[in-house]
Parts: sequence; C-alpha cells; structure tokens
Amino acid sequence: MIQTIDEITYKINGCAMKVHNTLGNGFQELIYQRCLAIELKKAGLAFGREIEQTIFYEGIDVGTRRADFVVESKVIVELKALINLEDVHLAQAKNYVVAYDFPIGLLINFGANSLQFKKIFNPKYNQKNV
Repeated sequence: MIQTIDEITYKINGCAMKVHNTLGNGFQELIYQRCLAIELKKAGLAFGREIEQTIFYEGIDVGTRRADFVVESKVIVELKALINLEDVHLAQAKNYVVAYDFPIGLLINFGANSLQFKKIFNPKYNQKNV
C-alpha cells in the first residue's frame, strides 16, 4: 500500500511521541535514535538509519552527510536532544532537505520537556503533489 507523505509523517510523529512519553527527556540523541528505530519498525515503516547522503552544489558532488533516518525513501528525519530548538537547527534541517533533494523532512527534538517537531518543506517541490 502506497502511503502519502502526510500519512508517513503522522506515523513518524506518533512513534516519536511514544518514545518521548516512555523515556522523557535527558538522554543522549543516540538513545532516542535507537528507540525511534524500534518504534518505526513496529509501525511497519521502511527506514534506513545513519544513511549517507551525497550533498550536491550546482549538480556537483561536494561531500556527504549522514541523515539520522530516511523513512520510506521520502522523508528525511533529523533528531536532536536539546533543551530548546534554535533557528540554527531549523536552518540545518532545511539545508539537508534541500541538499538531499527530498520533498519533506522532520526535525524532532527529544530534549525538551514536551516533544518538539517541525515539518520542513523543500521549496523546490509543489506540496500538493507530494
């Protein structure tokens, strides 16, 4: 069954909420990453963890960066475990979405008292068609 990006991001957010409700805040990012992998698997989502993505500049390969998760080959997920998200983290996540050429990404922060997540759109894509 083909899932829409909205359905995928809804499931990812649900998985992240389960992890945050279970663990709370205060752990290192790697712990949240491992727990989220467990929940994504339970949710039946196909994903890769620490997937190396090539960064292109004007069509030229300029290096690589590892994405925390690539889910269903459609959504980049970047995790943080910080007291508060700042503009620089949002900018970083947006840069990844654009550089990796994905239509959408999620920035999820487990470090705050309440789970924080931001949906990041690649301006190159028409959001009605993704």
